[in-house]
Amino acid sequence: MAEQVKYTDDNIITLEGVEHIRMRPGMYIGRLGNGNNQGDGIYVLLKEVVDNSIDEFAMGYGKQIQIRIEDNEVSVRDYGRGIPLDSVVKAVSILNTGGKFDDKAFKKSVGLNGVGTKAVNALSERFYVCSYRDGECSWARFERGELKESGKDTTKEKNGTLVRFYPDTMMFGEFHYNMDFVETMVKNYSYLKRGLTLVLNDTPYKSENGLLDLVNENLSEEPLYPPIHLEGEDIEIVLSHGNAYGENIASFVNGQNTRDGGTHLAAYREAIAKTLKEFYKKNYEPADCRQGIVGAISIQIQEPNFEGQTKTKLGSNYMWEKQTRDEHGQLKLETGDTIRSYVNKFVATELDNYLRIHKELVPVIEEKIKASQQERIEISGIQKKTRERNKKSNIYNRKLRDCRFHFNDKVTEKTQENIEKSSIFITEGDSASGTITRARNAAYQAVFSLLGKPMNCYKESRKKVAENEELNLLVNALGVEDDLDGLRYNNIIVATDADDDGMHIRMLVLTFFMKYYPDLIRRGHVHILQTPLFRVRNKKENRYCYSSEEKEKAIKALKAGVEITRFKGLGEISPDEFSDFIGEGMRLDQVTLAEEESIADIMDFYMGVNTVERQKFITANLRSEQELEDVNI
Repeated sequence: MAEQVKYTDDNIITLEGVEHIRMRPGMYIGRLGNGNNQGDGIYVLLKEVVDNSIDEFAMGYGKQIQIRIEDNEVSVRDYGRGIPLDSVVKAVSILNTGGKFDDKAFKKSVGLNGVGTKAVNALSERFYVCSYRDGECSWARFERGELKESGKDTTKEKNGTLVRFYPDTMMFGEFHYNMDFVETMVKNYSYLKRGLTLVLNDTPYKSENGLLDLVNENLSEEPLYPPIHLEGEDIEIVLSHGNAYGENIASFVNGQNTRDGGTHLAAYREAIAKTLKEFYKKNYEPADCRQGIVGAISIQIQEPNFEGQTKTKLGSNYMWEKQTRDEHGQLKLETGDTIRSYVNKFVATELDNYLRIHKELVPVIEEKIKASQQERIEISGIQKKTRERNKKSNIYNRKLRDCRFHFNDKVTEKTQENIEKSSIFITEGDSASGTITRARNAAYQAVFSLLGKPMNCYKESRKKVAENEELNLLVNALGVEDDLDGLRYNNIIVATDADDDGMHIRMLVLTFFMKYYPDLIRRGHVHILQTPLFRVRNKKENRYCYSSEEKEKAIKALKAGVEITRFKGLGEISPDEFSDFIGEGMRLDQVTLAEEESIADIMDFYMGVNTVERQKFITANLRSEQELEDVNI
């Protein structure tokens, strides 16, 4: 019988100030991380501070924002109105406090929950804020969310706010800011806020043509026609088509980059297909209308509802939504157009008008749609025959060890949390797949076993790739035969051995995704599993090390009498050990693809004919086997 635990008043705990943020940071910034992933928390902290400055500009105050990152310390200075002087401490340290609850002071802002700057304060080793208003300033200094000192002074500084912070190493470990990620964030802000200059480490960024600049500057391949740029009240769109596979559409709400899309992106994708079908008066498949599309959408709405504090996906259904009271004091909800109807009406009217004026584009777009349609029908037939053949041979069941999440909708594992954690490990060989299968959490982790090295898709036709049994089964397991909306797992994790063959298999799998399913990478679904290279242990403790540097530190920490094991294959790690590496603390490297990167150029460099440039790259980045070999085994 379980031990009885008393439940008394002593068990009721109230967390003061920002304690809850430090205890549950994931609720506020999504994830921690060390800066290797563009979704890591240190970038969320930066974004939260810059968002406040962007909102000031959106309200008509301040045309420049200065951002500086030196030795991982961040400072952001805007020239807006400045925080009201008597509220500076409250605004950055007391939850659910802020000016954005008042839509008179802030309209169509990004942040509305009164949490952002408090999270930055709570998760920083040191945090400083100073507000300048009409010759006076109010400042405060914090450490890990705790107020250390504050005061008021006179000043000659221009109105605005300065925030300076250093993320907490207790939370983020040995973090670093990837300036490529930061530069992309700053550029996106400039594209969305014409007239605003953002200065990052003394380099200014300013856009004259909004989203059109974003798409033109990020085009990695020549489009089939000059991008179409349409603007209206609270909406701006750009679109063109290219010859690459997939859809590459950036989306924004109130200046916020919604990497995970949401209702506005879904509406835009629907509107493009619907408008083109009606324009050509033919029942084309939506996927054919959007194949190879390159574009962007930005909308401005009142009181956006984002899914999660990190604001990467829009959940709102209406352009504006407000609770009011009638003459009897009863609450009622007032709403504007739905986002879906608003976007559909705008695209239907403006894109139709544009095509009627620019008649030279009409045959170009339809030829692209027809080519996509013909290829889709041909490939679909091949995939169907391959699937039927595989079902007869029962090979599918031998290659995929699915999770309970998928073959029983009624099980308790089908929660929103497990939907986000749902993963498929792509590995090679019976030994590795067997280890992962025994170590995984079968509620939401699946395993797909490759038979040797998959086809190199770099120079192969789409038809030949579709005929390949191995890749066809992988596509079927992922659920993306027809559309990425059918994706069955949130995380696609490539798990291969840390040797030459393992690296080659990894590159072949990534080449397949990059060429035919680039949106899986753009949407952040594809990852590389990090597994330890070494185990260093003595009689009391085991330490797993992911690099030679970590190994040397472990040897020094455990001192004499250590035993060192070098893992050369996943199958060499016991399932009991491996469960630690694919659990809550699983280390993943997200595969990223910048908007401006050419997929064709990347694949040619890594998978094409061997060149002097590639040889130099390998030589510069190669770690010798001697570096990885054990000592004193």
